[in-house]
Order: sequence, then C-alpha cells, then structure tokens
Amino acid sequence: MSTSKKRVQVIDGLRGFSLAGIVLANMLAFQYGMYGQSKPQLFGIGGADQAFLSFLLITVVGSFMPIFAFMFGFGMVKLSESLKSRDLRPKCHLARRFLLLFGIGLLHIIYLWEGDILTFYGVLGFFLLMFLNRKPKTLLIWAVLLLMGAGILGLPASNPMNPLAIESIHMENYIIQSQHVYGNDTYAEIRNFSNNGDPFGGDLELSFALIALMLAPLMTVPMFLLGMHAARIGTFSDPQTMRAIYLRRASLLIPVGLILKAYGVLAPQLGAKGWLGIGIGGTLGGTLLALGYIYVFALLYAGNRRSSLLGRFEAVGRLSLTNYLMQSVICTTIFYGYGLGLFGSVGVFIGAIIALAVYGIQLWLSPLYLKKFSNGPVEYLLRIWTYLSWKGQPRKKKRSNLTTNENAPGVQ
Repeated sequence: MSTSKKRVQVIDGLRGFSLAGIVLANMLAFQYGMYGQSKPQLFGIGGADQAFLSFLLITVVGSFMPIFAFMFGFGMVKLSESLKSRDLRPKCHLARRFLLLFGIGLLHIIYLWEGDILTFYGVLGFFLLMFLNRKPKTLLIWAVLLLMGAGILGLPASNPMNPLAIESIHMENYIIQSQHVYGNDTYAEIRNFSNNGDPFGGDLELSFALIALMLAPLMTVPMFLLGMHAARIGTFSDPQTMRAIYLRRASLLIPVGLILKAYGVLAPQLGAKGWLGIGIGGTLGGTLLALGYIYVFALLYAGNRRSSLLGRFEAVGRLSLTNYLMQSVICTTIFYGYGLGLFGSVGVFIGAIIALAVYGIQLWLSPLYLKKFSNGPVEYLLRIWTYLSWKGQPRKKKRSNLTTNENAPGVQ
C-alpha cells in the first residue's frame, strides 16, 4: 500500500470515527433538547442512568466534535495544496465552499435541528483563511496560545462563560415546556418553538452574549489550527514511521484529558461547585482528550494488519457531511412528536444504544453506497459549488508558454 493512499485512509477513518462520538454526544440533545441536556434532574435521570451520563460527559461529550474540527483544518490545507498544483486560487474556492457550508447549516437549523455545527464552521472558515499560508510553526504557536487561553477561562470557581449555568425559572419552564412540544407536537409547532422560543426569558444580557461569542474561538480554533499544522508537517504521511510518536502523545494526552474532564464533571456532583478550575474540563480537557483519541486511532494504521472495520470507518468518513445530516434526520424522527415521539422518555443508556444503532446502520450502508457512487449527495453538491463544475472536479490548468497540462509538476 502506498504512503499517500494510507494517509488518505487515516484521514477518512478519523472523520468516520469522529461521527461515532458525535452521534453519541448529540443523542443527549436529541432526546433532552439543547438546554434540557444540562438539567437531567428535570427528566428524572438518576441512579445508574446518572452514572452512565457522567461516563459519557467524561469520555465522549466535547471530545469528538474537536476531532471533526481537526480534520476540517487538515482538509482545508490539503484542498489548498491540490488547488495550487492546478494553478487555481485556493482562497476563492475555499470561500465558496465555506459559504455553502454556512447555507446548508442554516437550513439545517431552521428546518431540522438547532444543534447544527456547519454554520459555525462556515463562518469560522473565513477567519481561518488568514492562517492558510502561515508557516507550521506559526500555526502551532497560535494553537498553543489559544489552548492556554481556554485553560485560563476554566480556572475560576464558576464558569461565567457558560450561559447554561444561569439558574433561571425561565430556563426551567422552557425545558419543561420543551418536553411536551418536542415529544407530542407537529413538525410546524416544533420548528416554531425551536426557532422562536426564548430559554432565557430576557435574563441573558447582550453584553454577556457578545463576550461569550468573542471568546468562543478560544475553545474551538486551536483544533482547526492543529489540523492545519498536522497537514503541513505530514503527521499522518507515514503512520508506521510515526508509531512511537503517536503512542507517546496518546499516553500523555488521554490520561490528562480524562482527569481534567472527570474533575469538571464529578466535582459539582460531589458538592464542590466552588472549587478552583471547575470549568477547565470543558474548556481544555475535551480538546486534549480529542487529540489523544486522534493519535490512538492513527496507531491502528501503524501496523501491517488491517481490520475490515477500518474500511467501514473510512467509508463513513468519505460521506461525513451526508452522514452527519442523516443522523439529524433519523434521530429527530425517532424522538420528536412527528415521528416516534420518544423525547425525554427512554433514558440515557437506551438513548446511547439507539445512537450506536444509527451509527451501525451508517457503517453498514456507507461502503455499499460507495460501490456505486464516488461521493455522497451533499459532498457532490459541495464539490459542484466549490469548483463551479457540474462534474464536481477542479478545472484543468490553463496552458502557458512555460508549462502545459502534460508536463506541469503535481498533475496526475
């Protein structure tokens, strides 16, 4: 197997792997709501279900979406390099790509589910264009500085940047009302409640919201930049050679990430809400754990043997946008009133089983789909718009006096 081919497989596999954790984490929002998932007591969650919820909060929630962000940054650099090799303008093509991502995400929020990430990725993509041609060292320095800033945000005894931490009768009323709306009402009524309901009842000040919006990149941008850095220095170019490095990094990052997240999750449950650094698990621990997961998964490609499961992860990853949106379609149908109406009624553990079943279906169907089609429908739409080509392919180089399509370097 060629080094280039194995690199592509690692990237596709990581995207597919991240979607397993994303659907597990999102399942809490699908069945309890974006705000209800932070108030499990309002749904009668306790005992073994509460313990399992804590397990998910430590090991899954906040540690798989960053993997997706890492791969976004990685893919951004690789697409830019491919466009440059064809004498095309990377920033112009990427800007179109981000604009469509934003549009798809906006439709996702308005018509399907408010937990979308594509709008955020679309907007942030334009910001990341400033880093596109920066040196790897510059990318790493900025990522480390932002990670340090995120860690500092988590040091206070309370987390002032978390709007869900606001104790409000409006919030409780909103969550209680959402149980009936999402579990029993029609599609139109659910969409109206989702798009127009106010969980804060006017308690969330505009200044607070603006500060939170400005500081949000501290928790998200580092993984995008680290993905760009990894693409630049070839972190996944030769997994066998990098095996020892993957192992060392995973051995450090996973324990540290788990400890920070466990502290942030378990300390408040034990009555230690006022302890110093209570928010550091959410601001820093999740990112460190995500990096650890990335290197552990990359280790699977460092050996000579290849599991058939890896091929299925890769297939899911090649259809990552389509599969991500399909997870919303399937899960809202399962939990919302216009479908099975199971909102807030099955419990955390059963919800996780449902999430894994949904992902299992995608593991089974994705390879079958790719036997007939080379791209998913959403991926194909994105390629058409990015390249302004109905074939979804970048245009060939223009002939010049110095180079031609046949002898120009980098053309295959």
